[in-house]
Amino acid sequence: MNLIKFIESFPDESSCRVKFKEFRDDQGVICRKCGGTDHYWLQTIEQYQCKKCKTRTTLRSGTVMHASNLPFRYWFIAIHLLTSTKKTFSAKELQRQIGHKFYEPIWLMMQKLRLTMGSRDSRYKLDKIVELDEGFFEIVDTEIEENKKSEPRKRGRGSQKQRKVLVMASTVYDFSKKKKYGKPTKFRYVKMIVVDDLKGHTVGEKVTENIKYDSVIKTDNYTSYSRLKERVWCHIPRKVNPKEAGKVLPWVHTMIANAKRTLLGIHHMISSKYAQNYLDEFCYKVNRRNYGDQLFDRLLIACVTTNYQNIVKHYR
Repeated sequence: MNLIKFIESFPDESSCRVKFKEFRDDQGVICRKCGGTDHYWLQTIEQYQCKKCKTRTTLRSGTVMHASNLPFRYWFIAIHLLTSTKKTFSAKELQRQIGHKFYEPIWLMMQKLRLTMGSRDSRYKLDKIVELDEGFFEIVDTEIEENKKSEPRKRGRGSQKQRKVLVMASTVYDFSKKKKYGKPTKFRYVKMIVVDDLKGHTVGEKVTENIKYDSVIKTDNYTSYSRLKERVWCHIPRKVNPKEAGKVLPWVHTMIANAKRTLLGIHHMISSKYAQNYLDEFCYKVNRRNYGDQLFDRLLIACVTTNYQNIVKHYR
């Protein structure tokens, strides 16, 4: 939704709270004590009460907003800015826009939303024709290991200043019209997975976790990809001249370039520890690029149904 529509729909804290409760009622409330799903709504204290064991549940409890002291409207503004902007929005800029005194709570709120996006995308696997390649994303200098700081700086694989990322782009051949120029395939979805190394076993595990077996994978002839034929129905490796990589694996390299421009242009430098969160946000928005105004509601529903504590346990 655009800015004017957002302001009209959510002019104050009360309107945000009402909308959040509406989605919470639609998705259902589960009692943390007995697992019951039937609740009363206690209007005076704005809490749910289980009909079976009388345990009370706050409106935020069990959602991504659990234990947050920030107003609902802050959350709604953050969700709106993340879903309505084509690129992204930094926590520092959001802090300035809403006039909050401290940076840390705003930063944590944004990270929770990015974790929610990643959790949502992790439910799905890629299929059809999947292009696979590795990307290298720059991280802050302070996180380079002490024993590597004195080493000569490298580029690409083995660089001390870059984080390794497996990039997977799901595509399908476009038979709608004959193309003389441009990409022969049509882009569908993308996944970006931060990895500690690019060994064959690591790559194989990530492929199994994120790509369906009945898919076709296209890669270059890097040695770590040599056993991918055991993980999917068909693996097509090709010897690729570095200058021609963008033609052989066009969508993967398009996604890598777009993600780098977004991260460097908005966030400038990202922490190695939280790199996955920023990439999850990028993939979430790309994969739902055709949702339009529905994207705000989709992310809000994800916030209602996602328990932040469970996400943290999963990633740890």
